[in-house]
Amino acid sequence: MTVTKANWTLDQYHQMIEAGILAGQPVELLNGEIVEMLPEGLEHAQLSTDAADYLRSRLGPQALVRDGKPITLPNSNSEPQPDLTIAAPLRDIYRTQHHPYPENIFG
Repeated sequence: MTVTKANWTLDQYHQMIEAGILAGQPVELLNGEIVEMLPEGLEHAQLSTDAADYLRSRLGPQALVRDGKPITLPNSNSEPQPDLTIAAPLRDIYRTQHHPYPENIFG
């Protein structure tokens, strides 16, 4: 028997989110596959918070520090949720159009 996995596009993934199909499920899209995210332990969660606070204090309005928020990688059908992302401060775009793309992220 051959098993074939369904690969999802970013558009399909966003439609599932908007329809509430993935509500309450800690998932992210990685290379077209919907993957369950592992829960954060106490130390990991606090270290991420501490790092985000530090970066915000150092960077000020020059950059937007997003913790645990999606970034969109269109060429790979991926929308991971890294612990921290330092992105261009494009709040209106992220609020109304799309999550940060690679070109919006400081490396």
